[in-house]
Amino acid sequence: MLNPLASIARRWTPSPRTLRRAALSAVVMSVLIIVTGGAVRLTGSGLGCDTWPKCTDDSLFATPEQGLHGAIEFGNRMLTYVLSAAVGWAIVSVRSVKPRRRGLTRLAWVQFWIVLSNAVLGGITVWMGLNPWTVAGHFLAANALLTVAVVTWHRTAEGDTAPRPRVPRPVRRLSWAIAITSGLLIALGTAVTGSGKHAGDSSDVPRMPWDWTNAAHLHAIAAWIVCALAVAMWLVLRAVDAPDDTRARARDLLIVLLAQGAVGYVQYFTGVPEILVGAHMLGSSLMWIAVVRLALSMRERPLSTPAIPAQADPEPAKA
Repeated sequence: MLNPLASIARRWTPSPRTLRRAALSAVVMSVLIIVTGGAVRLTGSGLGCDTWPKCTDDSLFATPEQGLHGAIEFGNRMLTYVLSAAVGWAIVSVRSVKPRRRGLTRLAWVQFWIVLSNAVLGGITVWMGLNPWTVAGHFLAANALLTVAVVTWHRTAEGDTAPRPRVPRPVRRLSWAIAITSGLLIALGTAVTGSGKHAGDSSDVPRMPWDWTNAAHLHAIAAWIVCALAVAMWLVLRAVDAPDDTRARARDLLIVLLAQGAVGYVQYFTGVPEILVGAHMLGSSLMWIAVVRLALSMRERPLSTPAIPAQADPEPAKA
């Protein structure tokens, strides 16, 4: 007996455009859940629902007594279901491709398991009263989901052949250096928020044990390193006459980094207003997408072309 996914796959084959849109929907929702999660913290609504999986001890939903904070926190929880639907659409679409693409299917399922585990981590974060370490872990897990979603989206436009390099090895290593330092930059960002003023709730929430300005300075140093590597990449790709799309990815990364840096410095010198912190979180997601896409553009997996069956010689005409 066929399982539901196999049954759907037997009856439906998505077009390449549908497949790409399904994978892209998971990317968009991954960004949205990061930004709305930041909105929960920035509005002091982190404990708007003071328990998990219920919103209160007696109610699954937010109650009028919890006010706006409860509505914001509960709304963010409900968005998890929308995210799950987007990931589910990606899983169904990938599974229904013919011939079956097992590697792509595994990537889609990894997204499901990350969503599930991060939902549990979010619940633990509430139980622990917004402990900054679990908050940081919750944010980094959301970025792990974004990473896998972007890779899945990229792979839908490729084949399943072995990857072929498109640029020399030193350039590929530079792309990995950008990815590693960008990941460190994001992690250092959690040290700034974990010790800064936006704790996520109006009550007495614990903070990370260091001065947030020192963490911000270290974060800025990492950002300048990423910018320097990105400029080097842009110049190197021009020197080696890299493919146009790879050079475009490097340009996109530079644009995002410049915008993100401007927002970061403005928010620092204006007392970290909530709206700019939210914009900075969005910029962080866009920067990471640009980094991952740049790294993936360094190699290619050509679409396999189905073999054309040989045709038999026509029979000679009878006299």
